[in-house]
Amino acid sequence: MGGNIWVTVGMIAVVIVVFYFFGMRPQKKQEQAMAQMRDNLRVGDEITTIGGIIGKIVSIKEETMIIETGRDHTRIRLLKTAVRNVDVHAEDAQD
Repeated sequence: MGGNIWVTVGMIAVVIVVFYFFGMRPQKKQEQAMAQMRDNLRVGDEITTIGGIIGKIVSIKEETMIIETGRDHTRIRLLKTAVRNVDVHAEDAQD
C-alpha cells in the first residue's frame, strides 16, 4: 500500500513537468520574442496593430508611438504593446 502512494506522487510530478514543457515554456518564449520585437521598433518600420491597423511609425517615445496610415497620412498615437508584428523594417524599405 505504501508503494502505491509513491506511484501516484510520481505520476503527478510527471504531469506537472509535461504541463510545464508543453504549456508554460513555449508561452514564455513567445512573450520574450514579442517584447524583443517591441523593443526593436524603429521610425520607418511598417507595422500591423492587434486591431488590424496598418501604418508606418513616424515617432517613438518610451511606451508610445505615432503611426501614419492611409493616403491622407492620418496620424494615430498607440501604445507599443498594441503592435502585433513588423511587416517591413525601415532598413529593408530603403533598399
